[in-house]
Amino acid sequence: MQIGFAVPVSGAWATPANQVTIAQRAEALGYRSVWTLQRLLNPAGSPDLPYRNVADPLITLAYLAARTERVRLGVAVVNMPFVAPPVLAKQAATLDLLSGGRLDLGLGLGWMPEEFAAVGVPMERRGARGEEYLTVLRAPWTGEVAEHHGEFYDLPAVRMEPGPVQRPGPPILLGGAADAALRRAGRLAAGWVSSSRADLAALGRSVAVVREAAAEAGRDPDALRIVCRGPVRVRAAGLPDRAPLTGSVEEIRGDFARLAGQGVTELFLDLNFDPEVTGPDADPARSMERALAALEAFAPRG
Repeated sequence: MQIGFAVPVSGAWATPANQVTIAQRAEALGYRSVWTLQRLLNPAGSPDLPYRNVADPLITLAYLAARTERVRLGVAVVNMPFVAPPVLAKQAATLDLLSGGRLDLGLGLGWMPEEFAAVGVPMERRGARGEEYLTVLRAPWTGEVAEHHGEFYDLPAVRMEPGPVQRPGPPILLGGAADAALRRAGRLAAGWVSSSRADLAALGRSVAVVREAAAEAGRDPDALRIVCRGPVRVRAAGLPDRAPLTGSVEEIRGDFARLAGQGVTELFLDLNFDPEVTGPDADPARSMERALAALEAFAPRG
């Protein structure tokens, strides 16, 4: 199982300097990837603190691409309905080009009504919209003439240059927890990425649905990437009813094997969901100290 690390993306510690520090240190320690997330807008008065002060994820990754050399650059996830597919195709191709082919593009459908209202897109039938979106997104990456006339999107005969370094394009990882979303990932994507709210003790059930859908579609289930966003909370050992990835360094490291046993192929550790790191009372300097300590403690071995 490969290990990645999320850069600071939420709260007072999510500064450009801290993002570069974490990304460069993760690269030096041998982590496979660094990750961002998207939150376009928050409803006024929302108590949803983990998603405050979130910068654009792709622009952040472009900044980090210029400050790193080898580590892969992941986003989990960009919500497809919030941006037109040719615009995201151009952004992703450019980021892949600038980074030398290091982009992992996580995509989702979104769930917050206020964000859908703000971008002028209906929430209804977003699953069907998302499937067509993938077709339109990928079409310009071929370098050939792309054309599509569908229910949700109409693309005249066009070309897009420059294209991405990775062929046929940056790997697309689909998010979502419902069975329809899991099956969509198995049928149409390079893999699946779990959410911050996933039950990590029961992830194997979702993995099985993804793999089953891939097999039914004539794809190799073993070729799929199963990426787990791991909300980490380093605490004292021996907590009662301890959740996965919460506890001492030794306890959390022991959870890695249990996630791998459920079929996870990649785990990225994410401190952005720890209120002691990102909460309104958290000291940014102390949050960085904790993150750097975690980077060292959980660095890939061997």
